[in-house]
Amino acid sequence: MMNISRKKHLALSLTPLLCAPLAWSSELEEIRVTADFRQTAAALYPASLTVVDATTIKDRAAQHLEEVLNLAPNVNFAAGASRSRYLQIRGIGERSQFVDPINPSVGLTIDNINFSGIGNAATLFDVEQVEVLRGPQGTRFGAYGLAGMVNIVSAAPTEAFEGLLKAGIGNYDGRELGAVVSGGLAENLQGRLALQQYASDGFIRNDFLGRDDTGERDEKMARGRLRWQASDNLTVDSTVFYIDVDNGYDHFSLDNNRRTLSDEPGRDRQETVALGVTGTWTGNDHFSLAATVAIEHSDLEYGYDEDWTNTEICDGLACDSALWGFDWWYSSTDNYQRDREAQELDIRLVSSDDGKLFNTVDWTAGVYFYNKNEDLVRDYFNFDRGEESRFTNAYDTRHLALYGQLAAPLSDQLTLTIGGRVEDFSARYRDSRAVASSPNETLWGGEINLEYQLDASTVLYGLVSRGFKAGGVNGEALGRAEEKNFDDSVIAFLSERLAFETEVARNAEIGYKGAYLDGRWELRAALFYMERDDVQLRGWYNDGPLFVGYIDNGSSGRNQGMELETTVAVNDDLELFAGIGYLDTRIEDFLILEGSTLVNKSGRDQAHAPNYQYNVGARWSIAENLGVRVDVEGRDSFYFSDSHDRQSSAYTLLHASLDYRINNIDLKLWGRNLTDRDYAVRGFYFPNDPREFYEDDTAYIQLADPRTYGLSATYNF
Repeated sequence: MMNISRKKHLALSLTPLLCAPLAWSSELEEIRVTADFRQTAAALYPASLTVVDATTIKDRAAQHLEEVLNLAPNVNFAAGASRSRYLQIRGIGERSQFVDPINPSVGLTIDNINFSGIGNAATLFDVEQVEVLRGPQGTRFGAYGLAGMVNIVSAAPTEAFEGLLKAGIGNYDGRELGAVVSGGLAENLQGRLALQQYASDGFIRNDFLGRDDTGERDEKMARGRLRWQASDNLTVDSTVFYIDVDNGYDHFSLDNNRRTLSDEPGRDRQETVALGVTGTWTGNDHFSLAATVAIEHSDLEYGYDEDWTNTEICDGLACDSALWGFDWWYSSTDNYQRDREAQELDIRLVSSDDGKLFNTVDWTAGVYFYNKNEDLVRDYFNFDRGEESRFTNAYDTRHLALYGQLAAPLSDQLTLTIGGRVEDFSARYRDSRAVASSPNETLWGGEINLEYQLDASTVLYGLVSRGFKAGGVNGEALGRAEEKNFDDSVIAFLSERLAFETEVARNAEIGYKGAYLDGRWELRAALFYMERDDVQLRGWYNDGPLFVGYIDNGSSGRNQGMELETTVAVNDDLELFAGIGYLDTRIEDFLILEGSTLVNKSGRDQAHAPNYQYNVGARWSIAENLGVRVDVEGRDSFYFSDSHDRQSSAYTLLHASLDYRINNIDLKLWGRNLTDRDYAVRGFYFPNDPREFYEDDTAYIQLADPRTYGLSATYNF
């Protein structure tokens, strides 16, 4: 996993990373990122990378990862939950999880602990920076890095005593309380403790129940960090992490607005306890040793009103049961409870100057182990039996990997880096419908990178990389189709797709990074072309209001595009920034069953892959104690699914914040989506409205947050 250290709070990488409010230098200062096993200046890191620092997070009043991801070009996200916890990088990534287990295409780590697939944990209070790596991460992250990686690093303990108290309020009854204390606990021992609760009534009005809190957010976080300098050669860093998310989930409306009619709104809960310990030993002249051990336990619950309506929906309408002698409406809920336990071990040797091969070649060698056990209990209404039913499955996975990297200087300016990873993946799936599968395969990935440093602040690079993602099983789709007595042709179609194959992505990328005007102007650019084999795509089969989802392999896919980011410190008071992403994607030989007809989606764009995305803005220090930041961001329309052709609308959003400092108190007035633009973060296409007699397929969307604003006060001590 990654270890990231900062030089200062101001840091600009590929995206706006702004200096501490109201106290700037006109020169853009540096952050350092160890994304390639060694500390590297982010401005010279030879791959496509975006870093969002603590100041940017605070400027945007961001509570969760979803509220800063738009700063990273060619990164999208999907909801279908209380938070947009599913990520897509360069058009690749999952959009939901229901019954079947998933192996994420985009990994998520927090303080070196693997949180992939459980993104509700990605809260941002007291976070030092968020790092987004684009493109396959086959050497560094293996099976969870097919499309890229997101790493969140919390603030580290300090030697000097410091802390803060924070309180905030906002519209929709938003409120926040937080506290941080950090400092020395004993000789050679520092600690940091952060506590926070964020809550809001949410943005949903349930007209049937007469409530405005069925989409509420209630998110609590506690994190403790220790840094122990055990000896001159040994440092031990540890993190204890607890999160308790208890959010409402009532976000889909038959009228595609924020007014729902459900009688049994759902919940989206996550309670996680995690511990990570990293020891770094430098007692050998030839190499350093870093070892990370982590454990994580999560209780997850995700449930919703499946019909989105109530038993009175047809009263007085054309579908009234008094006119027909039977009810047109159906009523059911769907609830998923998962128990997840994971253990992780990463041991790495990194060469020192005296340990270079042939006195010139840096090397890294490591072993990685990850074991995860995930048990599901699903409670739902079985219409065929006319009773509440329960489905269970268990999915156990194990990853054992060897990895290494060599970096050889070919000249004073040219460096060749070669990295590789071999990973043994094994899994065991079984469920209460007697479906079982035990895939076991050896996977490999890696990277070849040629880096040319023109001068101390300019680098050109070209790389080829290979990423991989393990296959899996579609146990639920087949079982549910049989249970619902779907047509024999549908059951045969799903039987052929009980298992799906491993996906491989091959990426070629060239990039440029440079600084000009004595470090006041930074520019980053990357062009990439990616080919995907056995591309894993989610399909849906609809039978009226009933549907089943499954993952299938298209023969291939293509993802290509560019990323451009720049920042200019115009003077000591004004900074401008921009980031632009362009993405072109294609699907090949992906077959969807519509009725009794097979439809080939070849040539179509992939889902959640907008063709363009941008973020532009400015930060201006108006006076010594007064500053303002304005962001304008937007993205193109995109397909909601690979199995149907309904799309979102393109949108542009406006965000702003105003900061005022009085001695040790920082006051912030903030607003997001100030023009109150409606835009979608998830979409489905099927009939679900009894008022229309379930006759017409309809595109249903989940709307993102409307205009939100608030005021916070932070006391620093």
